[in-house]
Amino acid sequence: MNVDLFDFSLPEASIALRPAHPRDSARMLVLDGAAQRDALVRNLPAALRPGDMLVFNDTRVIPAQLEGRRGNARIGATLHKREGVRRWRAFIRNGRRLREGDVIDFGSGVSATAQAREDDGSFALDFAGDTPVELLLEAAGTMPLPPYIAARRAIDARDADDYQTMFATEAGAVAAPTAALHFTPALIAALAAAGIEHATLTLHVGAGTFLPVKARDTADHRMHAEWGRIDAATADRLKSARARGGRVIAVGTTSLRLIESATGADGIIRPFEGDTAIFITPGYRFCGIDGLMTNFHLPRSTLFMLVSALMGVERMQAAYAHAIASGYRFYSYGDASLLLP
Repeated sequence: MNVDLFDFSLPEASIALRPAHPRDSARMLVLDGAAQRDALVRNLPAALRPGDMLVFNDTRVIPAQLEGRRGNARIGATLHKREGVRRWRAFIRNGRRLREGDVIDFGSGVSATAQAREDDGSFALDFAGDTPVELLLEAAGTMPLPPYIAARRAIDARDADDYQTMFATEAGAVAAPTAALHFTPALIAALAAAGIEHATLTLHVGAGTFLPVKARDTADHRMHAEWGRIDAATADRLKSARARGGRVIAVGTTSLRLIESATGADGIIRPFEGDTAIFITPGYRFCGIDGLMTNFHLPRSTLFMLVSALMGVERMQAAYAHAIASGYRFYSYGDASLLLP
């Protein structure tokens, strides 16, 4: 499909630079079948049915933004995928000054050797020493806010909490599963009281999620890979929920992509562990999920293509036009949408 179909104009003022506080006070645009209505995230229990199952991503964002030097050259690195015990794939700023075998000094006793450059300009970074890389990042790294926020304000201490979900336990992501940022213990309790269950899976979100689609046709776009896991107990819970007539509602596109990767054409959700590079565009037949809660996405992005696959391109273009006109806040720290086809 022509990528231009997924374009729209977004005013800069619509981009949220801070999340709503409290988290569940964010707005939520509900598309339920043919109906559309404005609500708040805290209204979610009333928008779902008893027996429905919400699925959250329990990945935890690591301080994956590094600033260092190779000789006199300033080098920036954004880690985006673990490739080994001490090796991470990273997108590099000022990469023209870097060669395979160069050592980058990130300060605080942290250094890495650049290896295995890819066509996309990324390098593998082999971290020196025996200290776990996670501890090295705590010493030298900062929270990797999305570029559309970081370009407009400095990262600060608030982001360390604001950019983690209440479910964050499995360290490894370099971007938050942002739909889950809206949830609070009080909201989870209200959902449970309404008979709505929840489960967790793990998908370590990579910085590739922010890469623009440069191809003119979706068929020519190469999707980034991310590592994920659904264990047997979780797969059984999701299957049981659907068998009882409940709906599996993915909270975030990361949860959706992993569930779909784990589901066969027979609609059975199975345990999964490994990389997924699933690219969902209109025409895709959803097998594992029955709905999606997600934030508002960038124009021409793979994530706007995904929601268009679920609800239809014209429907999502109209919904986004309504959201912009109504003052909804967009992107990672923005408001939510609940999509129930």
